[in-house]
Amino acid sequence: MKVLVIGAGNMGLTYAEGMSKSKLLKKRNIMVLDTSKEKLEELDKIDHFDAFDDLKKCAPTADIIFVAVKPYHAESVFKAIKPLVNSQQIIVSIMAGVTIGSIQEMTGLEKVVRAMPNLPAQIGLGLTSYVVSSQVSNIEMLTIESLLNTTGKSIKVSNEKLIDASTGISGSGPAYVFYFMQSMMEAALQMGFSKSDSTTLVAQTFAGAVELFNQSNISPNSWMEKVASKGGTTRAALDSMEDNNVNILIKDAAYAAFNRAIELGEEH
Repeated sequence: MKVLVIGAGNMGLTYAEGMSKSKLLKKRNIMVLDTSKEKLEELDKIDHFDAFDDLKKCAPTADIIFVAVKPYHAESVFKAIKPLVNSQQIIVSIMAGVTIGSIQEMTGLEKVVRAMPNLPAQIGLGLTSYVVSSQVSNIEMLTIESLLNTTGKSIKVSNEKLIDASTGISGSGPAYVFYFMQSMMEAALQMGFSKSDSTTLVAQTFAGAVELFNQSNISPNSWMEKVASKGGTTRAALDSMEDNNVNILIKDAAYAAFNRAIELGEEH
């Protein structure tokens, strides 16, 4: 089995590196295509990749083609792919908003997987939601899932709307966490902590809270109740968030990303 990754940006290389460790693939079975001369020079130094700058030299021999380019490149990339592929090849797209139907139309291929990864995939802690077209067999689906899992965990969803929704939750979600962390670090600095101590305070607090959550069956609300005693400091903070509708604002932000993913799909 041979895999081609189109686009050697952050997510493309993340998946290429992850898949290079998969038992399903052997070294030199991962082809990576990019148009940047500098990127190609970088790829040539990685012995477990075959680097290409021409689709004609790699697309016809690939069994699975991962497309990891920006959505606005979709039309040009798929137009170039169409005359080079055959009906047995599988397209895996990690482009936000670009629907399975539009990919099938632009490529002429019926076996399409649409996936939504997130940034922690870079350290093997990613979450990828994916949905498959009806023409993808169960065996093929399990193969794709195994490859996606090389960067963390994956969940199969039942329809494309949930891919757009996962864009708003897990895809864009790390940025929401970083936003919250940045705000807390700024508060710590204003309180008088050094930059180094502010970073440590916030990073360890987030890491510890997430680990507590992962190691229990307790809901976030229940954890908040455990921490926030009546009249105490944590209750004062939570009350402030409630008074300022932070809960609603976070939901609004997630829906903004969700709605933008839908808009991106309508543009193709």
